[in-house]
Formats: sequence, C-alpha cells, structure tokens
Amino acid sequence: MNAATRRECLNPPGMAFAGMSQGVRVGDTIHVSGQVALRDGGVIGIGDPEAQARQCLANIEAVLNLSGAGLADVVALRCYLVDAAHYPAYSAVKNALFPIDPPCGTAVIVKGLLLPELLIEVEAVATLPGG
Repeated sequence: MNAATRRECLNPPGMAFAGMSQGVRVGDTIHVSGQVALRDGGVIGIGDPEAQARQCLANIEAVLNLSGAGLADVVALRCYLVDAAHYPAYSAVKNALFPIDPPCGTAVIVKGLLLPELLIEVEAVATLPGG
C-alpha cells in the first residue's frame, strides 16, 4: 500500500474490469465495487435471484480476502434490484450470512443493470479486523 495515501486497489484474479477496481482499501476501510453474479466470464443463476445474491456476496468476500478481511468485517451493504420481488431472496441470503450484528443496508429498485440477465448488484464497505 502506498504509505503516503494508504490506498490499495484490490482486484482478485479473473475479476478485473477495465476502468475500475473491484475494491479499494483506504487505511482500515475497504470499499467494494458493486458485485454482480459473474464468475468465469458468465452469469451465474440466470433467473434465480437467490443464486445471484449468493454469487454477489461470494465476489465481495473474494475482494475482502485480498486485504485479510471477510464478510464478518462488512459494516454496510447497498443492494440494487431490478424487481422488488427479488428482495426476499436477497434478504434470505444476507440474513444467513449475517445472523448476528448484521451490517447496515440499503436496497434500491432500479430499471436495469449492465446485462439483462443480472437481477441484483451489491456494494459493500468493510473495516479491517481491529480497525
């Protein structure tokens, strides 16, 4: 990490996207870009909001792991859904992963995401353990 800015870009292998970092660590805080249900170049769980929510959060975890953090260190989530009917599936996955002391969160219904097959996008903010 650059000592002057304490800023580090986090890009797990296979998750690079031109023009942005998947995550940025600044000091003890990690900001994770919106993650969608992409893995190995393809959409996971087409038509299945629960599978897509699981993949979004798995991608967030992969970014956090690069700085020694994990899902337990998440303090905020922002979820973008293309249909309010998908919220219960997202909520069930989130609640299973954060059963105690869950992060704060926001859910927003949007007209669409980058690809028409994508149903959910999730951003996160985390703090490093002990931070």
